[in-house]
Amino acid sequence: MNNYGVLPPWLVLDPLLRGWLMEDIGRGDRTTNTLLLEDVTLGSAKWIAKASGIIAGLPVAARVFQILNEKVSFVAVVAEGTWCEPGQIVAEIHGSLDALLMGERVALNLAMSLSGISTLTHIYVEKIVDLPAQLVDTRKTTPGLRLLEKYATALGGAINHRMGLDDAVMIKDNHIAAAGGIGEAVTRIRSQIPYPLTIEVETESLEQVKEALQHKADIIMLDNMPLDMMRQAVQLIRQQDRRVKIEASGNVTLETIRAVAETGVDYISSSAPITQSKWLDLSMRIVL
Repeated sequence: MNNYGVLPPWLVLDPLLRGWLMEDIGRGDRTTNTLLLEDVTLGSAKWIAKASGIIAGLPVAARVFQILNEKVSFVAVVAEGTWCEPGQIVAEIHGSLDALLMGERVALNLAMSLSGISTLTHIYVEKIVDLPAQLVDTRKTTPGLRLLEKYATALGGAINHRMGLDDAVMIKDNHIAAAGGIGEAVTRIRSQIPYPLTIEVETESLEQVKEALQHKADIIMLDNMPLDMMRQAVQLIRQQDRRVKIEASGNVTLETIRAVAETGVDYISSSAPITQSKWLDLSMRIVL
């Protein structure tokens, strides 16, 4: 299984995790704080998978608990990115019970969400694993969760597209309309951007593909094209400039992704592994 996901440093993630903990804890955990009035009570817990899928987000979950109490021990029983079955123990945790109880929901929510994304990404990737085309994600992510959601798609075997608007130039239909055409947009942008940013142009017709080629786009996106037109576009691009990378996009599903890959494109972008994923059910059980 591909395992390319790399988490951002804690310097970046910690403020997010602290914010999510503060959202959940608010003015204090009424239940836990009232229940555990005495000195620190130690306890243990197990995380158990309740559905089949790829486990993702265990290092993030561990960090959630350790923000609450740095002495919490979170031991992953399975490796990050491993496929698990129902009933399988995923992690074992030991530490102060107040940290375990207060961190449970945030940690589980993150791991279940990320595991669901990794699982569906893996299913998409398996559809084209024997073909040269590679699956890439998009910027259709949950606000505040992009870094982690894109980590999850990479863990599932996809390639991260640009993380944000500052990563690369992508000239989409509305940019083209605002500039007055592909040529005008590419010319104006190329004179302003720093090296080595690439320029990608979204196209919806063979005429637009020809215009993008004429103006030396680095990547040409074939957006919502019928398969016959997509094949023609790929042939046209390959004949004229083999250095240009080709991306297909638009309404990619598990039923269509293989046919799209067979047209000869280099990349297939889809938001589905994130936007259509289902959380992978995990549970935590306290063991005193």
